[in-house]
Amino acid sequence: MSQEREKQLAAEACAALVEPGMVIGIGTGSTAAYAVRKLGERVREGLRVRGLPTSEATRRLAEAEGIPLVTFADVTALDLTLDGADEFDSQLNLTKGGGGALFREKIVAAASRRLVIFADSSKRVARLGRFPLPVEVNPFGWQATAARIEALGAGVKLRGGAGQPFVTDNHGYVLDCTFGTIADPAVLVFQRGRIGDGDGPVRGHGRSGDRGHRRAGGNAAPALSRSTAPAAPLRSAPAPAP
Repeated sequence: MSQEREKQLAAEACAALVEPGMVIGIGTGSTAAYAVRKLGERVREGLRVRGLPTSEATRRLAEAEGIPLVTFADVTALDLTLDGADEFDSQLNLTKGGGGALFREKIVAAASRRLVIFADSSKRVARLGRFPLPVEVNPFGWQATAARIEALGAGVKLRGGAGQPFVTDNHGYVLDCTFGTIADPAVLVFQRGRIGDGDGPVRGHGRSGDRGHRRAGGNAAPALSRSTAPAAPLRSAPAPAP
């Protein structure tokens, strides 16, 4: 089975978890795009849901598919978020953010009662580190931030290069950081608070220690799931009638 077919099957299996009336977070990336298209198909068949996208690219695709969308001005909690991953290990530690939406993805995931991560089998690794760890930073002084991370033993590259850097939807830059094989993701320096989410110039990073269980997928294409603590009730009006 091709990698693209695995991605499609995993994403579509996760899209099948969406139930009528849900407010869902919608991830970003090539695999997530398959889930968006499947959701659009279900919406056209009569499924009533609303989505909160994690990027402008996902927003545009969801709108093209006819999926009703909301923002955090409309809701304060989500029933379910569907998203992809760039790599995962046997303990379900993840690296995310290859699509550059890591900051918004973490905000949406934190507001969700349940998070389902899907990926094709090529993303499975014995230990994290094959995929660089994305770190979103403030453009002002990004060189100083990169130097701080390099001092921790990482190789750091500005995504897109200094001449034409990649700019996130939050007008940030992304530093792709290579730490080599990460033997114990739980003690990665970013998780010990030395440089972490929201630490000065660092807006967010792509390391996730959220652990769940295998939930759905096609053949070797797995999906991982975790349930969060009960979130506050949704602050929104009922979904509009089709």
